[in-house]
Amino acid sequence: MIVPIADRMPFDPQRRHLLNLALGAGVAPALVGCVNLGSREPCFGLGVASGCPRPDRLVIWTRLDPDIRLDPVVPVKWEMATDEAFRQVVQTGTTTAEADWGHSVHVLVAGLEPARWYWYRFSAMGHVSRTGRTRTAPAAGSLDAVSFAIASCQRWDHGHYAAWRHLADESPDVVLFLGDYIYEYAPVPGGVRMHQGLTDTRTLAQYRARYAQYKRDPDLQRAHASAPWIITWDDHEVQNDYGGTQSQFMSPAFLARRARAYQVWWENMPVPPATRPHGPGLQVFDRFDWGALARFHVLDDRQYRDPAACPPPGRAGGNTVDVDHCAELADPARTLLGAGQERWLTEGLSAGGVRWNFIAQQTLMAPFTWRQGGERVWTDGWSGYPGARARVLDTLADHRVANPVVLGGDTHTNWVVDLKRRPDAPPIATEFCGTSISSHGRPQAVLDAALPWNPHVHYGRRDERGYMAFRLAPGMLDARLRVVSDAADPAATIKTAATFHVEAGRAGALRG
Repeated sequence: MIVPIADRMPFDPQRRHLLNLALGAGVAPALVGCVNLGSREPCFGLGVASGCPRPDRLVIWTRLDPDIRLDPVVPVKWEMATDEAFRQVVQTGTTTAEADWGHSVHVLVAGLEPARWYWYRFSAMGHVSRTGRTRTAPAAGSLDAVSFAIASCQRWDHGHYAAWRHLADESPDVVLFLGDYIYEYAPVPGGVRMHQGLTDTRTLAQYRARYAQYKRDPDLQRAHASAPWIITWDDHEVQNDYGGTQSQFMSPAFLARRARAYQVWWENMPVPPATRPHGPGLQVFDRFDWGALARFHVLDDRQYRDPAACPPPGRAGGNTVDVDHCAELADPARTLLGAGQERWLTEGLSAGGVRWNFIAQQTLMAPFTWRQGGERVWTDGWSGYPGARARVLDTLADHRVANPVVLGGDTHTNWVVDLKRRPDAPPIATEFCGTSISSHGRPQAVLDAALPWNPHVHYGRRDERGYMAFRLAPGMLDARLRVVSDAADPAATIKTAATFHVEAGRAGALRG
């Protein structure tokens, strides 16, 4: 049974932190090896997280604070309970945090009950982590309603994370993060807050330090501790606009850098221990069923893609081009997902067995032209791979996929769009592409000028920061576009900028 939001106790990390400290006295004697060098919570200053919820299992995560002197291998105890006070502990165990893997901890906890909330915590060297709250997915066949949110693009030096605080207050059942967890850029003077370091991130140590900086944010920690996450990546976890094995600046050593970035992404995400990478590849795409109500097909549109078409001189990556002047765009064999992932997606979409199908991926799938009387497109997204987009839309139409909805991020813009095979055809799916948590958008006036040439777009705002919140029932998907008052203000308020809904059996978004 999923508890309605109004009936849940408010999530208060400070209250839980105080409870943890009180409970911590009985966990283990303090060891002098754990010296606090400035973190708010000794040993666990990067918080806790959970993810990959299944009906009987999920992953819990933490990473020991790199500002603390640590042995190469540190034993870490974990506990999971059915109550916040840990009076009913259902599972416990001990694992290790190893220096070779950033002293990260990934525990796949199996044997759990479906559709149930749990609380978890870690202890090491005489200290106890904050408490995290998580839940399992419903059992097969369940049609219980679900609340979820999508978010992306949280550039540190562009703003604060008030959006995460408000999202945690809404207490969703699950959060989908759609990429750009960190930004690799060097510090830029004049930002809202500064990236640490002197250069962009390239080494293991630099990527680890960048994640540690982001994860120290209390609002981000609160969002992680409030619900399980389902996570994919985009480009900035490695380098802006990279495609497959090719970097933005065509570096011959890029694949080694990508391998380091993928390793550190794994170290810092609540993903299964069995997915630990060995080399430059890491499978991120996955599928999550929420009972019989919904299936989330989570994609990776970076690792397997062909390089962007018609790149700028001397560079690779995205570019704004006139379609008539870029013959490469017309090649139907070009792929954004790779042949293997395309087959996997087609198989999952055509399998049936659920009421709603969500394609959770990185960017705007719908076509968008920036010029009247001819197509002018941005090549880093789906518009740079029209053949690949057509294959996905053909799958949705030809297999009569039940209630398809595309979810995206990347563009720092709130989009609500109808997806069609042709401009004059009826919609076959609905797309919600959310704006950034903090990363800046480009001028709204430029988008406003182009909107009349794109009648399939119901909503497009570049000047909004925040997330999208959804409630799904068998017959209806409701969406609220949640927008903070000022991303530069850590105490920003939030409002709903617009609401939309999608009716089961009827593709296309309806306002209000």
